[in-house]
Amino acid sequence: MQTLNDIRSTFLSYFDKQGHAVVPSSPLVPRNDPTLMFVNSGMVQFKNLFTGVETRDYKRATTAQKCVRAGGKHNDLDNVGYTARHHTFFEMLGNFSFGDYFKEDAIPFAWNLITGEFGIPRDRLYVTVYHTDDEAFDIWKKVGVPEERIIRIATSDNFWQMGPTGPCGPCTEIFYDHGDHIWGGPPGSPEEDGDRFIEIWNIVFMQNEQFEDGSMIDLDMQSIDTGMGLERIGALLQGSHDNYDTDLFKSLIEASAHATGVDPYGAQNVHHRVIADHLRSTSFLMADGVMPSNDGRGYVLRRIMRRAMRHAHLLGAKDPVMHRLVPALVQQMGGAYPELGQAQSMIEQTLLQEETRFRQTLDRGLKLLDDELASLPEGADLPGNAAFKLYDTYGFPLDLTQDALREKGRGVDTDGFDAAMAEQKAKARAAWSGSGEAADATIWFDVADQHGATDFLGYDAETAEGVVLAIIADGGEIPALDTEGGAAWVVFNQTPFYAESGGQVGDQGYIRIREGTHQAEHMRFSGHVSDVQKRGGGLFAHYLTVETGRLNVGDAVQLEVDHARRTAIRANHSATHLLHEALREALGDHVAQRGSLNASDRLRFDFSHTDALTPEQLIKIEADVNDYIRQNAPVETRIMTPDDARAMGAQALFGEKYGDEVRVVSMGRKRGSGKGPEGDTYSLELCGGTHVRQTGDIGAFVTLGDSASSAGVRRIEALTGAAAVSYLRAQEQRLAEVAQDLKAQPADVPERVRSLIEERRSLSNEVAQLRRELAMSGGSGTAAPESRDVGGVAFTAQVLSGVTGRDLPALVDQFKEKMGSGAVLLIADANGKAAVAAGVTKDLVEKISAVDIVKAAVAELGGKGGGGRPDMAQGGARDAQNAAAAIAAAEGILRG
Repeated sequence: MQTLNDIRSTFLSYFDKQGHAVVPSSPLVPRNDPTLMFVNSGMVQFKNLFTGVETRDYKRATTAQKCVRAGGKHNDLDNVGYTARHHTFFEMLGNFSFGDYFKEDAIPFAWNLITGEFGIPRDRLYVTVYHTDDEAFDIWKKVGVPEERIIRIATSDNFWQMGPTGPCGPCTEIFYDHGDHIWGGPPGSPEEDGDRFIEIWNIVFMQNEQFEDGSMIDLDMQSIDTGMGLERIGALLQGSHDNYDTDLFKSLIEASAHATGVDPYGAQNVHHRVIADHLRSTSFLMADGVMPSNDGRGYVLRRIMRRAMRHAHLLGAKDPVMHRLVPALVQQMGGAYPELGQAQSMIEQTLLQEETRFRQTLDRGLKLLDDELASLPEGADLPGNAAFKLYDTYGFPLDLTQDALREKGRGVDTDGFDAAMAEQKAKARAAWSGSGEAADATIWFDVADQHGATDFLGYDAETAEGVVLAIIADGGEIPALDTEGGAAWVVFNQTPFYAESGGQVGDQGYIRIREGTHQAEHMRFSGHVSDVQKRGGGLFAHYLTVETGRLNVGDAVQLEVDHARRTAIRANHSATHLLHEALREALGDHVAQRGSLNASDRLRFDFSHTDALTPEQLIKIEADVNDYIRQNAPVETRIMTPDDARAMGAQALFGEKYGDEVRVVSMGRKRGSGKGPEGDTYSLELCGGTHVRQTGDIGAFVTLGDSASSAGVRRIEALTGAAAVSYLRAQEQRLAEVAQDLKAQPADVPERVRSLIEERRSLSNEVAQLRRELAMSGGSGTAAPESRDVGGVAFTAQVLSGVTGRDLPALVDQFKEKMGSGAVLLIADANGKAAVAAGVTKDLVEKISAVDIVKAAVAELGGKGGGGRPDMAQGGARDAQNAAAAIAAAEGILRG
C-alpha cells in the first residue's frame, strides 16, 4: 500500500524528473495576498509569478502545499468530522508553469502520472473541460480518453478567475468513478452532488486577462496552475472512499483512541476524526507562528483548538489530551515538514496550557448551557444573550456553542447574539471616550466595528500585503490621501509594523503600490511610515507621509518594515530582558522594571534600587549579559494566562496592561544546566514586543553607565550590536590617541596616567606652598602686611593676587601664628572672583568671631553669607573691587 508520505514523494519526484523545481511549502500565513486569512491553495505563493510582478530562477515548479480552510469565505469547520472529505488542514499537490509549457504538456503530465505512476485504471476516469475549450478536448482524446468520458461544462465550475479582473482561464478536471454501488452522477448531471464521481485533480489554463467592461484578451504569458488534494488521492489509492480511512488519519485516530480509551471505530468515531483533523491544523498553524488569541488568525486557531478539546471531553477524557497526540503527528509528517518537529515542544506546551485552561471553564459553561436549555420549550433555539454570555464569560466561540447544540437538534438566535455583541462594543467605546483621550477617539471604534482588529504579522514577518481599511485625518475619515494632503493615519487589515507599546518604539518603513509586470513596473504610490500607534478596538494606526502618488481606501498595498531599524530594536529589546535578569542576580530579587525604552540606537532600563552601582557590579552585569548572548540560545514565545505565566516565574513588565492572556518570552539557559525544565530558563518575562530569534543575534552589549532616575529608581543606558561595536571602537581609538600622546603602550596608559596625576598633585602642592610663602613675604605683588591696632585688637588685612581660595586657610593660620594674638582678613582676587578668609587667635574667640568678620567683608564685596568657626571662617563674592570697603567693614566688627 502506498502511504500518504509515499504518494507525496512520488508526485514531487515525478515532476522533478519533468524539469520542475521542487519548491517547499510556503507558511500558512500568506504574505502576498491580503485577502486571505490562511493559504488555501497551492498557487498562493506563486501569485506574483503568474501576474508577472515577480520572476524567479525557474519557470516550472511543483509543491506539496500546506493549506487551511477554517475562516473567512473558505470555512469548512462545521463539516469536519461529519463528512468523508472535509478538513481544516489539507495538503495540495500541484505543478505550475509560468509562461513555459501549456495545455499540450500539462494534460499528458497529469494523465501519465495518474495512470502510470499511480496505476489508477483508465476506465474509472472522467474529465471535464470548459464548453468552448476545444483544444483541451482534443488533447484529452489524444492521450486516450474516450469522447463519452470528456464532459463539456458551461458554468463557472470550469472557468477560473483570480478576481473580477485580471488573469483567468478555463479549467479541466479529472474525476474518479467509485462505482455504481454509491449514489451520484457524473459532473454536469442532476446527480452530480452525489459521492460516486469524485474530483481528484484540477488543471487551470491561465490564458486570458479580463477587464472591467467584461472584455477579455489573451495573456502574453500563458501559465498552468494545478491542484490535487493529497488526502483525497490517498484515499483512492488506498482503496477507500473516505479520507479518514487513510494510513495517516488511522494513526492519529488510533493515538486519540489510546489517549482516551475509546474504541477508534465505534459509535464515537466522529469525535476521533475531529480531533485528528484539528490536531493537524492547530499544530501546523503554531509551527508557522500563529498563536492562540482573541482576534484575527489567533482567534480562528483557538476556535479549532477548543472544538477539538470539546470532542475529547465528549469522549470522556478527564485530563488534557491534545498535547499527548503531537508525537504521533510529528512521526507521520515531520519528515516532510521539519518545522513541525522543530516546534514540537512549543506546540505541546501551548496545547497543554490551552486545554488545561479550557477544561477549567468547560464544565461550568456546559452547565450554564444545560440550565438555559432546561428553561426553554422543547426544541427552541438558545437565546442570543445566553450564547453571548457563554462567549464573553467562558470564552465559548459562537460556532462551538452551535456545534454543541447541533447534537441536541437546536440552534442559536444569532441576531440576539449580534445585538449583545454590539451592546458590549458600545460600552467599550463609551469607556474609551471617557478615559481622557481626545474627543474624536471613538472614530477608531467605528473603524474597528466595521472592519475588525488589525491582524499583526510582525512577530515573524517584515513585509506583507495589506488592504487600506481607513484613512484618518483631522479627526475624521477621508477617502484618499495624496501629496496635497501630505500625511494621515492609515489602518490596514493586516500589518508587519509593530505599534509602540511596552517600551518598544513603533516601527518605521514604507507603503508602496507597484503596477505593471516585472519587466515594466512603475510605482503608483509610495509613502513613508514614521510611527505606528495602537488605537481603540485593536487597530494599528500608521502615520503615513506621502512621497508620490495617491492612496485610496480599498487599495492593496505592499507594507515593508525598515529591516535595519527593526533588527536594532529587536536586539535592544531582547537585551533588556537579559539585563533585567542579570540585575536581579547581581543586586537581589527586589529589582523590578520601572520603565524602559527600546529604540533603534540605544536602550534604557529603569529598575528599583536605591544605591548607585559600583564599577565592579556594572562589569559583572555587563559580562553576564554577554555570556548569555554568546550562549546563542533560542528565544521562545508562548501564549498563556497571566496567572499561569506568573506561576512559572515570569516577570511582569512595568506599565504593561494585561488581558486574559499574555505572551511569555523566554531566553537563555542558566549556566551549568542543559535543555531542562522551565526552572533552567534564565529570563522569563511577559512581553508583547518583537525579539531576536537567538540570543546571539543581539551581537554585543555595552553599558554606558548607571544614574539616578527618581527616588529609589536607577537607570542603565546601554548599546547593542553594531552600535556597541562602534562605541567600543571609538573608545579604543581614544585610548590609542592618549597612548600616543603619553608615548606609552595602550596597556600601560592607566599606570602612566596615575603617575602623571601623582606628579601633578605633588607639583600643585609645591606651587601652593610657594604662593603662600610669597604672600607671607610680600612677593605676591603687594607689600607684606603689618598689624595695626583696631579697637584694642591687632588686625592684619591684605588683598592677594596669584593665590586661590584653597590657599587662604593655611595663610590665615600662618599669620595668626606670626601675630600671636589678633585677627586676620585675607581677600584673594583670582580668576575674576573674590575669596575671603578670616581668622581669630584662640585668646580672642570669646569676644570676636571670624564668622562675623567674613560676613561683614563679603557683604561689601557683593556676596552673601559666609561661615565657619569662631577662629576660622570663609566666604566668597563676585569680585574684589570693593576690598577697601570690605576691610573697613571688618574693622567695624573689631571696634564693636
